[in-house]
Amino acid sequence: MISGVFFYQRAMPKISTKGIKMPESPIRKLVPFAEGAKRKGKTVFHLNIGQPDIKSPEVALDAIHNFSDKVVEYSHSAGFESYRKGLANYYQNVGINIDHSDVMVTTGGSEALLFALNTCLDNGDEIIIPEPFYANYNGFSISAGVQVKPITTSINNGFALPAIEEFEKLITPNTKAILICNPGNPTGYLYSKEELETLRDIVIKHDLFLFADEVYREFCYDGNTHHSVLNIEGLEQHAVVIDSTSKRYSMCGIRVGCMISKNKDVMATALKFAQARLSPPTFGQVAGEAALSTPTKYFDEVSEEYVARRDLLIEGLNKIEGVICPKPKGAFYCIAQLPVDDADKFAQWLLEDFDYNGKTLMVAPAAGFYSTPNTGTTQVRIAYVLNQEALTEAVECLEKALEIYPGRIR
Repeated sequence: MISGVFFYQRAMPKISTKGIKMPESPIRKLVPFAEGAKRKGKTVFHLNIGQPDIKSPEVALDAIHNFSDKVVEYSHSAGFESYRKGLANYYQNVGINIDHSDVMVTTGGSEALLFALNTCLDNGDEIIIPEPFYANYNGFSISAGVQVKPITTSINNGFALPAIEEFEKLITPNTKAILICNPGNPTGYLYSKEELETLRDIVIKHDLFLFADEVYREFCYDGNTHHSVLNIEGLEQHAVVIDSTSKRYSMCGIRVGCMISKNKDVMATALKFAQARLSPPTFGQVAGEAALSTPTKYFDEVSEEYVARRDLLIEGLNKIEGVICPKPKGAFYCIAQLPVDDADKFAQWLLEDFDYNGKTLMVAPAAGFYSTPNTGTTQVRIAYVLNQEALTEAVECLEKALEIYPGRIR
């Protein structure tokens, strides 16, 4: 005792097991190395993250600038009714017949998926996800106490849906749902109607939910058509769609998305989770509702630009000796197989030790998009969200880097 004060030797409070299990972002974990490269004066081509350089629609920006309410109020927990009705009209215009009561506005697509997981699955339940998949699905599942059961797809067939027999092998009494992203992040794969009907047969047979992340719906190329699970006959009580304004309108920062289902029990239960967080962001909804008036020309021009970027990138990648990269049918990502010993090491080496005429690039190691350990370790995800001139320079940098990388596989 010192001056009447007692000192006790005691352990520090422990972090939760859930927190320890939360994965580090494969997209953002290399940021300190990128910052270091920039401090050295290098130009870094950011191909690691899906932040488009496409301008947001003027109608959305104008709505924020012209906001005149004197109080920024809460909305209904499900979102402003006018916005939900506008969203229902948007879906009806693309052939998806829903009512505004089937729509809940959320804080980005991320919250929509968290609500869906917490609504439909209990702690210890399992969800099957074709991998590679959007890395945050792992984190969302851990947050909800859900176990991911990955089903691996192959770069050799462009990441097509595995056979129904492969799904059957993974289904247990604890399996409650299947999750897909269509078109896919990180592969750009676009599911055919026949593949979605295969998934329908599985979920009906085993009484599962089918979650579909459809945030890249507008970005389908080469005359291919997007098919929503909301339009697959027989899935009315099984399908839950996750959607977002982030990529459709190049407005990632407004953090507004939505959850959609014709299953009334699902939506009523999800509303309780929405009420617990009070309401989605007001300014995000203002921008999102205004964006519904975006002219068709905007999407035509954006799609044309992404096709040009995709073709430039994929052609350039496949010209590099040892690189394999399937041509995506949608979204604005691809997975490339590189002739390297380890993609994580290579990505860090690019930022720490390499430059070509004062330039280098940042990619996302693909292992973080797989749930199966030691899978995708020589693959990277590349987002073609930079202009064509920058993409051309980035591909040239990659080619030069692979020529001298110490861990290159010959």
